[in-house]
Amino acid sequence: MRILPVLDLLDGQVVRGVAGRRQDYRPVISRLTRLSQPLDVARAFREQVGLTELYLADLDAIAGKEPAWPIYATLQAEGFSLWVDAGVREAARGRQLAERGVGVVAGLETLTGPAVLAELVQERADGLVFSLDLRGGQPLGKPEAWQGADVWSIALQAVALGVRRLLVLDLARVGVSTGTGTEALCGRLRAAYPQVEVWAGGGVRGRDDLQRLQSSGIRAVLVASALHDGLLTRADLVAL
Repeated sequence: MRILPVLDLLDGQVVRGVAGRRQDYRPVISRLTRLSQPLDVARAFREQVGLTELYLADLDAIAGKEPAWPIYATLQAEGFSLWVDAGVREAARGRQLAERGVGVVAGLETLTGPAVLAELVQERADGLVFSLDLRGGQPLGKPEAWQGADVWSIALQAVALGVRRLLVLDLARVGVSTGTGTEALCGRLRAAYPQVEVWAGGGVRGRDDLQRLQSSGIRAVLVASALHDGLLTRADLVAL
């Protein structure tokens, strides 16, 4: 199971995600580094916990602004590999990301519907993850654009379209140390579709949460607050 540190990027700085309330996000305060610039935080992840594959949520782009292309390039030049959620609404944005050599995150929160996801899968299934964005267990974005607006129906449609990686991310759990709360859904997806990589994120508190997710067959987990707060260490990750 891979651990992907998260960079929540807002106005050029790494911020602390809190339950998806983006108006409340502030520059991150971390035990790993005193700085909040993306490259400094990324270097701290590498030097202190040995992680170089990062998940970057470009909150400005998700809100509709231009992605932070120079920041992506700077991180890549330093040897970091990136999965980027830059608010993909149409396939053109996915192409822009892929052309820059980053993994493309297509999030339910911003996608206009399954037709765009189908186009992205056709073009780059290997470099794509579909993020099943939830808040309190309920789907975000435009669930009415899908055939069946409940979480399970949307996930099944994504798999039917050819999605090979599926991230289950509940924003209400982010940064509040309550656990992911999505283990049952992740386990159900793993059992029904063993060919699909299931990822999880939001609310990981420490090693015990990671072990539960690992035992459920989760292939990758997004983590931020537990690393910044010292609740997950390099030793914890090595022991998994």
